[in-house]
Amino acid sequence: MAEHRESTRRGRPPVTEHDRRARRLEISRCAVQLFRERGVAGTSGADVAAAAGVSERTLWRLFRTKESCVEPLLTESIDGFREVLRSWPQHTELTDHLRSAYTFLREESRSDTEAVLAVVRLTRATPSLRAVWLVLQEQAEPIFAEVLAPRIGLSPESTEVRMLAATVNAAFRVVTDDIALAAATGATAQVLDRHRDRLAEVLHGATRFPASHPGGDRVSPA
Repeated sequence: MAEHRESTRRGRPPVTEHDRRARRLEISRCAVQLFRERGVAGTSGADVAAAAGVSERTLWRLFRTKESCVEPLLTESIDGFREVLRSWPQHTELTDHLRSAYTFLREESRSDTEAVLAVVRLTRATPSLRAVWLVLQEQAEPIFAEVLAPRIGLSPESTEVRMLAATVNAAFRVVTDDIALAAATGATAQVLDRHRDRLAEVLHGATRFPASHPGGDRVSPA
């Protein structure tokens, strides 16, 4: 019998990173639904595990706390913005690129739009969720710096680039917070278009070089 159990364990296919991400995302969806219905304080880890159809042991293996269960959904919004920054063509204004290429979530994540906006709204009134949102934003900032650095001709570690990345990051967070509130009655196409246009407007003024910088006066080269 022991030999059979050992053989079964050896024969079980390994969990891939793709499988792990998919499971985390499904748990995240269930957690956000419960948080919307019951509040964070009224939802336990056991509740989340039961709703997602996993054991509590699995839940705590994938997430540190019940609040961290919102990470996968919040990350979808950051990933969408990061992807459009990475695809920003040379010799194109960032604002023009955003208006032509940016969508709130990537195509494969569009079905999560309402849930993502809902959890962003929840972060406004729940400090423990807000902390998760802010940490994810902070983790994304170095990636924004790597995208912006070549356009200025400075290191991603330079003060100028890090300040610019922080500005872009803050603009994204504030505009996303605002649009989440506007979408409380529904994430319509008009609301999402307004998010894109507002982000482009804010970054038009924010993504400029210091006047003394020899590279020019805009992040996007002329």
